[in-house]
Amino acid sequence: MSMDSRAELYQQVILEHNKKPRNFHKIELATHDAEGYNPLCGDHLSVYLHVTGDIIEDVSFEGEGCAISKASASMMTEALKGKNVEEAKELFRQFHQLVIGELNPEKDAHILGKLAIFSGIWHFPSRVKCASLCWHTMNGALENKESITTE
Repeated sequence: MSMDSRAELYQQVILEHNKKPRNFHKIELATHDAEGYNPLCGDHLSVYLHVTGDIIEDVSFEGEGCAISKASASMMTEALKGKNVEEAKELFRQFHQLVIGELNPEKDAHILGKLAIFSGIWHFPSRVKCASLCWHTMNGALENKESITTE
């Protein structure tokens, strides 16, 4: 895939998930939740998970943020449903490596699927936190931390 077509696809996916975010609501019977805040750009969201045993049965988010932040959270919720906690933590690890430029989805083995669309974001350091805030918040929720701030 050429760089131009990849950039176009990235833009389409971000705009679509920003306009119609998936799983954008509060889970009333959440077993885990956390609030995430990025003071640099004002992104502020809450992530809710319903975990039974070791399986993430449901995951959602609410909040305000830029298009990248909202799209990343929307795609994260889709990717995590039905996964076990270890798989979620591995996705978090790989996504983090991807957005800081340490994982190349075209050369390195990964389980990111559609999330690989964020592969070029490391070229824009101020946007890395936008894309990863929901992931840090989800990980914090699984570790029973109530509040996550990225700086």
